[in-house]
Amino acid sequence: MNFQLTEEHLAVQEAAREFAQSELLPGVIARDTEAKFPQEQIKKMGELGFMGMMVDPKYNGGGMDTVSYVIAMEELSKIDASASVSMSVNNSLVCWGLEKYGSEAQKQKYLTRLTSGEVLGAFCLSEPEAGSDATSQKTSAALEGDHYILNGTKNWITNGSSASIYLVIAQTDASLGHKGISVFIVEKGWEGFDIGKKEDKLGIRGSDTHSLMFTDVKVPVENRIAEEGFGFTFAMETLNGGRIGIAAQALGIAAGAYELALAYSKERKSFGKPISQHQAIQFKLADMATQIEAARLLVYKAAWLKDQKEDYAHASAMAKLYASEVAMNVTIEAVQVHGGYGYVKEYHVERLMRDAKITQIYEGTSEIQRIVISRRILK
Repeated sequence: MNFQLTEEHLAVQEAAREFAQSELLPGVIARDTEAKFPQEQIKKMGELGFMGMMVDPKYNGGGMDTVSYVIAMEELSKIDASASVSMSVNNSLVCWGLEKYGSEAQKQKYLTRLTSGEVLGAFCLSEPEAGSDATSQKTSAALEGDHYILNGTKNWITNGSSASIYLVIAQTDASLGHKGISVFIVEKGWEGFDIGKKEDKLGIRGSDTHSLMFTDVKVPVENRIAEEGFGFTFAMETLNGGRIGIAAQALGIAAGAYELALAYSKERKSFGKPISQHQAIQFKLADMATQIEAARLLVYKAAWLKDQKEDYAHASAMAKLYASEVAMNVTIEAVQVHGGYGYVKEYHVERLMRDAKITQIYEGTSEIQRIVISRRILK
């Protein structure tokens, strides 16, 4: 077993770290406070190749491995989880599914623009009554000649108003249950496609999360990905990889909070010495560092298994479950290490604590991850 990062991995890490410090850190508190989408920063991320890292270069992608992707996700998430979640969705949920299951025409028309950062993508699965239970899709797509008529509502959509290309999961034959679910590529601006209000959230406030409404939207047959009835499988396969991205995001949030707490503990003095010399703080830092390292190993393993084209569904579930729990634990302790200063925005850790919570919820709650893991170990 080789735990050393390659020169390519180290180069990706350095580039992502430098970008996070120079482009994401300035204004991050204001963007969080104002719930402002990091439009300029996301555009620059696309120009630098962060939005299609694992896609084949013939589609304008970076041709990198999944380990490179999670390394970049961790570094960007240390500073701005609102920016990194857009990167995660575009890479893991949109580009990956299009490259693996889309037709050549779909790849040329849509994937090449997504990977270059020209446009942003969104993944539309959740509904008002279909969150963890993704089989209960109410959005429908009825075939009429050379197009489908799409009707329904999607909730909690990341990049909801900023995206231009949407992968929409919908029922094409309700009598078949989950085997009657299909997936379609929908473009912003099509008649009948409306974007609802922006959600006012606890964390990742810079990320634009919206409801989407579809009323008799005409979707060309050629915009269906794969055959009818493949949508549920498409969604589950896509989420397996997406969980690696969110696990890396959780890891980054935890690592960012830990680094801030460590630095602060060396500067802040109490009872005549830096608080890092008090055993109570030392033990907190030791626990934080150990949890982060364990989470990092789980995330890297899941990414490595994916790169080896081995079964990684259970590994990605474990990585997301544990890394998200670590993100919450570490950020709470980072606030505690900072004391009263941890409770104010200026010191960043209160934002990281708020951002951490969503990693236990989206792309499969912690409870869903435990179902995935338990089914695997009991198989």
